[in-house]
Amino acid sequence: MTISSRLKPLYYLVFACITVIVLIPLFLVLFASLKPAAELAASSPIAIPDSFYLGNLKTAFIKGDILTGFKNTFILIVVSVVLNMILGTMTAYILNRFDFRLKKLIFALFTVAMVVPFYTTEVARFQIIKALGLYNTLYAPTLIYAGTDLLQIFIYLQFMEKISNQLDESAMMDGASYFRIFRSIIFPLMVPATATLAIIKTVEIMNDMYIPFLYMPAKKLHTLSTALMSFVGERASYWNELAAAILIIMLPTVLIYLFFQRYVFAGLMDGAVKG
Repeated sequence: MTISSRLKPLYYLVFACITVIVLIPLFLVLFASLKPAAELAASSPIAIPDSFYLGNLKTAFIKGDILTGFKNTFILIVVSVVLNMILGTMTAYILNRFDFRLKKLIFALFTVAMVVPFYTTEVARFQIIKALGLYNTLYAPTLIYAGTDLLQIFIYLQFMEKISNQLDESAMMDGASYFRIFRSIIFPLMVPATATLAIIKTVEIMNDMYIPFLYMPAKKLHTLSTALMSFVGERASYWNELAAAILIIMLPTVLIYLFFQRYVFAGLMDGAVKG
């Protein structure tokens, strides 16, 4: 479908407006992070800094204990993503290759879980985590993040449709078990989908503040996102330091997206179209 020459200016105008809306908050954070507290209070938020003060970045790194945040976030990402990918691929393998009585019910439960607002089940989930003795430990968010969702199931199932059943039958004739077929044939062939979903899950965990803040309130367990709470208090908020901390924390996410965006889009498109 081609865009009419008369409509092109309108499309360009819409895209320009969207770009401005997205970039203005980023520039506000950048400018605030490079201003001393006195200059920030006296100048306009959109004014370019006079001196490009870098002390806020150093203060934010030390005060927010960013290294601890990086360590805890890294542990959460590695463990959660690995478990998430294993559970997701195994679930898709079972739903695609086997027919059983409760198959449609399981699909329906995944759909309902995506539709129901999360806060309606938060009390029950919190009670379960606390009863398991996982509250205020790294295991609590790890267990939550490890769960699969409808997006994963959809993408994995589309990839599974492209894998011929004849591979399974040939392997079974050679004496391979279902687990051996999954480990040696299915899982390696699903690497493109796994890589795509791993990147999406990594960015999601890095940006999430709600779950770590609720389930890991201890200072030593703070993540990159919850480290921002160190700069906001009941009596005073250090906006220049907060902006610097946001800039530091935002950098890894931006780099991950820039380096792997083509793999994300390629994986999503490949999973959405059957070959």
